[in-house]
Amino acid sequence: MDVAPRRTVKIKLDVPRERRGDLHQTKDQFLHCTNRTSEWAWRYDDYCVTSKNKAENALYDELREETDLTANLVQKGIRRAIEAVQGGVEKLKKGEKTSQPEFDSWSVVYDKRSATFNTDHATLSTPNARVTCEYVFPLKEEREDTPFGRYYENDDWDASSATLQYDEQDDTFYLHVTLKNPDYEGDGTERQEASHDDDGAENGVVLGVDLNVTGAFAVTSTGKFIGSADYLTHKRDQYEQRRAKLQQTGTRSAHLTIQSIGSKFSDWSLDWLHNRANNLIVEAQRADVDGIIFEKLDHIRENIANGSKFQQWAYARFVELVEYKVESTALFVDTVNPAYTSQRCSCCGFTHENNRNDKQFECVDCGYEVNADYNAAKNIANRYCGYIHRGQKSRGGWATSQLALKSGTLNVNGAYTPAELLG
Repeated sequence: MDVAPRRTVKIKLDVPRERRGDLHQTKDQFLHCTNRTSEWAWRYDDYCVTSKNKAENALYDELREETDLTANLVQKGIRRAIEAVQGGVEKLKKGEKTSQPEFDSWSVVYDKRSATFNTDHATLSTPNARVTCEYVFPLKEEREDTPFGRYYENDDWDASSATLQYDEQDDTFYLHVTLKNPDYEGDGTERQEASHDDDGAENGVVLGVDLNVTGAFAVTSTGKFIGSADYLTHKRDQYEQRRAKLQQTGTRSAHLTIQSIGSKFSDWSLDWLHNRANNLIVEAQRADVDGIIFEKLDHIRENIANGSKFQQWAYARFVELVEYKVESTALFVDTVNPAYTSQRCSCCGFTHENNRNDKQFECVDCGYEVNADYNAAKNIANRYCGYIHRGQKSRGGWATSQLALKSGTLNVNGAYTPAELLG
């Protein structure tokens, strides 16, 4: 559980006159998402839906079609509404009177995927690309004893999210930035303990994840094989074959059937991806890691450029689902450039194209032999750890990092046996 203390700093924004309308449009569409979700989830005569996953399964695609918001802002709108519904349910349980939550106040919720928080400005996602907003604050010597100086300009505090608000009377935008600091002890608030290495630098643990077109859908650096990419492709092929036969028929009835089976397959695919995302998060929590590390999505698209658009959508959607689901946990998601991770030996570091043969990996230098996807997952995590050791700041704010490894056995033929099956 994330118990890091938080501080909120209110910052006045200087928004370019020609971009102010974009922020108002963002607000309108964000409130549309929250009110649509609230209306759907609040059910007096049946039951109120308080599951964020159920709400997203039911509404996400529809709200993406109805708005021009990014995926993250749509998800934030859904989440805000469900949290309000949860509060209403608690009141009902206590016998208190309440009603369906309605959202009409000017506000938009951002996090690091939909905004960047810089020293003197922020960039905010809108339906018409991002807008850069300069901060308006006093001179440095005058703000040292203000919340902005004590927290926002303090490297120990990290901006994690923000709420954009608008003062109609003053015609002014404000950003209420939430900052976290797991090591802050200045006011006696509860502190989240962090692991440390020998020289006292804060350390974190990450889980590397390799995504695949064939074989296991996702393989982790702990040796967990999640889902089957072959099965997902097989289900897609079945759908395409049936659709092709119906298209040849050409009747209205066939056309309606195509629409029906297309909708069912879409729902099935999304549900399958949701379940695989849940599997991954369970594995991350079992391994007690701090973060989940993927390949960068642009590389995934290049890697399967000859595959179907469905495959590209599936992997991008999977990462997106994991990012959304970790918001209610202490985990974070980050990415690395995965160049040569499939050819590099995770044991000795030797990189050569002859190291890998389909799903088998055998280092031509040290002889290390292992499942190729598992080897790649370890390399993905290792690369992230290398970034941190070379001075790049992690999303967890660490100085150093380690990778989580498997619990179980992986024989020389690449066959993995989890610990619970070893007897």
